[in-house]
Amino acid sequence: MGKKKQVNKKSFWHRMRFKYKLSFFNEGTLEEVWSFRLSRLSALATLVVFALILITVTSLIIIKTPIRNYLPGYLDVEIRKAIVENALRADSLERQMQIQALYLNNVADILAGTMTIDSIRQIDSMARVNPNYDIPRTAEELEFIRDFEEAEKYNLASLNTNPVSVEGVFFYKPVNGTISSHYDANQKHYGVDLVSGPQESVLSALDGTVVFSGFDPNFGNVIQVQHKNGFLSIYKHNDLLLKEVGDRVVAGEVIATIGNTGKLSTGPHLHFELWYKGSPVNPEEYIAF
Repeated sequence: MGKKKQVNKKSFWHRMRFKYKLSFFNEGTLEEVWSFRLSRLSALATLVVFALILITVTSLIIIKTPIRNYLPGYLDVEIRKAIVENALRADSLERQMQIQALYLNNVADILAGTMTIDSIRQIDSMARVNPNYDIPRTAEELEFIRDFEEAEKYNLASLNTNPVSVEGVFFYKPVNGTISSHYDANQKHYGVDLVSGPQESVLSALDGTVVFSGFDPNFGNVIQVQHKNGFLSIYKHNDLLLKEVGDRVVAGEVIATIGNTGKLSTGPHLHFELWYKGSPVNPEEYIAF
């Protein structure tokens, strides 16, 4: 039994290593033009080497050329960011086209005499709206106000401890999310942390001018907007910054997208701070999150 297995084994390797001769003859003269010897083992090794070379060349072409961008799972992070940024720009462009169309329609109606100039406060009202909330008060309301002010004249508890005046100022919520960490000046946490979905749009709280747009090692991508009423809003840990220094922004305009950048970030969120004339204030006192 053992000898039979040994004989079969030797026979198998003999067949694998046995060389065959392949010859090419001239059809007219029957002269041998070219020939070579090849065994089954060498043919198998040649096929394996050819397959490895083919796989290596294909992998290099996929890795080193833009072809990889057309394969599922190989899309670069930079290209994805560019796609998101272009989508946001396209959305802003569509909004500006709507504003321009509204402006031209209002001008055409004024020139045609179908609309009086005094009937609109601002032609491009889609971009900025400054509504007048002054509602006439009745005699009963005026009398109640006088009585209340007289009763509270010497009430020290009713004194306003916050010297910041926000009369007529409407703050936009910078992002739709939930507060994970509140304002705490004692812990030097001068803002609120808002957790939201990835790539959520970050909005400007007020009209203003971008005074800083860049990267900070601790706070990641940061953008700061200076507002004309003395407020300064700061947005930290962003993924993409869509505005540059000197850009004018309106309240509610998209200026960045939520991210997880900087050493002090533990997950996708927005750290939002509000400063007034060089001093931090609690954003929750001015914005309903």
